[in-house]
Amino acid sequence: MSKYHKSVVPSTPASSHLPLVAIVGRPNVGKSTLFNRLTHSRRSIVGDEPGITRDRIYGDIEWDGRIIRLVDTGGIVPDDAEYIPREIYRQARVALEEADLLLMVVDARTELASPDFTLAKMLIRGGKPVYLVANKVENPTIAAAAENLRQLGIPDLFCVSSEHGLGIGDLLDAMFDHLPAPEVSASVENDVPSVYDAPLDPNEPDLEDEVVFDEDVEDEIEEDMGPEDDSAEEGDEDLLVVDPSEFGPAEDLLSEEDAEAEIVNAASGPESGEDRPLHRTHGEFEQHETSIAIIGRPNVGKSTLLNALTGTSRAIVSPIAGTTRDAVDEVVEYDGQRLRLIDTAGIRRKGKTHLMAEKLSVVMARRHLESCDVALLMIDATEGVTANDAHIGGYAHESGRSVIILINKWDLLTTNRTDGKAPADRSIYEEQVRRALKYLNYATVLFISASDGTNLNKVMQEIKRVAAQRRKRVTTGQMNRFLDKIDFQRAPVPMAKRIRIFYMTQAAVAPPTFVLFTDRKIQLHFAFQRFLENQIREAFGFEGTPIWFKIRARNADKK
Repeated sequence: MSKYHKSVVPSTPASSHLPLVAIVGRPNVGKSTLFNRLTHSRRSIVGDEPGITRDRIYGDIEWDGRIIRLVDTGGIVPDDAEYIPREIYRQARVALEEADLLLMVVDARTELASPDFTLAKMLIRGGKPVYLVANKVENPTIAAAAENLRQLGIPDLFCVSSEHGLGIGDLLDAMFDHLPAPEVSASVENDVPSVYDAPLDPNEPDLEDEVVFDEDVEDEIEEDMGPEDDSAEEGDEDLLVVDPSEFGPAEDLLSEEDAEAEIVNAASGPESGEDRPLHRTHGEFEQHETSIAIIGRPNVGKSTLLNALTGTSRAIVSPIAGTTRDAVDEVVEYDGQRLRLIDTAGIRRKGKTHLMAEKLSVVMARRHLESCDVALLMIDATEGVTANDAHIGGYAHESGRSVIILINKWDLLTTNRTDGKAPADRSIYEEQVRRALKYLNYATVLFISASDGTNLNKVMQEIKRVAAQRRKRVTTGQMNRFLDKIDFQRAPVPMAKRIRIFYMTQAAVAPPTFVLFTDRKIQLHFAFQRFLENQIREAFGFEGTPIWFKIRARNADKK
């Protein structure tokens, strides 16, 4: 990792100078609901199961023209010896040290228990300002009963209903009044001794059983879908060797307006006189940062990779499958570019997800995948490509994401192999991966070990290269000169499916989308589409990204 410059930067510009407010509390008191309400988002997964939130989730609050940062933490049970609660507390402790103001959330509908007193004592002892937020206060009766919460020793009490938005304005006013000017919050290393780690009074009462109440969760879960069956694939034809320099200078790129004008003029025709702009779902824009989603099955090393690439312990790592639920993101600077790395939950089949939190985590993972620029598809080298890996790769391909295939835990088949067998052959393994993921033939395959840091520099380099290829644009002149060089008679297409291409133009980027102006409007035969796509890649690149085609018949509208 020392071979390249890596710098963790705030998730939003200038956020390092923004005050930070941390939401803390015991499990299942409504912390994530409050976070979503304050940030006007659905960033944190909300459900009636305790312990859904595990990692730190950051967001911004804008109120009266000012902005502050907010962090949602998992439910804190300081004395729990179990691995996951202990890791949740470690993540929450980092938020406590970073924050300028703490919001301790309690459930106003339940009686105070020993964990509430334990947590309140720990927060007060930390020396930072603490607001007590009584959540789930929907009526005056509960509001009156909430006054009993003052016995926790926190004087500033706010009664709110995160679900219904009651009392949120008063809480925001108090928060922003207490934080009048942005301050720089120092980051905290996970292993640094903390004031919150000091032992509490041994006479403190023991922890009691928790009372769990329901919270609203999403009503609908997206349907599971997989890649189309590609069993009808035929062998690729030999590619025509093309020199890109024959088509004009590579730096001769179209502007967005010129490309749109060319498409409109070509679609309308010189005789129609009508302006019928082509509907655009993608376009070229100023890219401030590149979003990279780390996707894959549970327990393939996604969180380990995020921590390794960022040089932090940002995500909880454990051998327990399904540890990550909320998507965890971190922004790094690499070679002058901002890269937002997003660790998503492991995607499983619908039949394998039983808890509501698991179902929602899969939905959130799919959403982050469909909004990213580059997807890092992680595969466990010790298990090979499974049917679920193929389904997940299909999600990325169908949504037009650029893809890099990462074979993780490669050291377990080579340098750290313990079964006495010979080290695995990389070329043979890659051939097997290519055969199982035929539709991702454009994706680069890298062999890494996230735990050892092997080849992570290559991962960063490939991300930068693929992101640039994804936003590449070719002029119409270059494309038409390219068409003149192609012998379409070599394409393995039945005569009834052949079409004549008058010319073509690139209509959009991310992913590269080409409009073909043809003699008739029919769906492209898959063999012809593959032939044309291979020729375009040979001439212009576009490595790592799918290529989309749209058909526009010249005389389709003249009837």
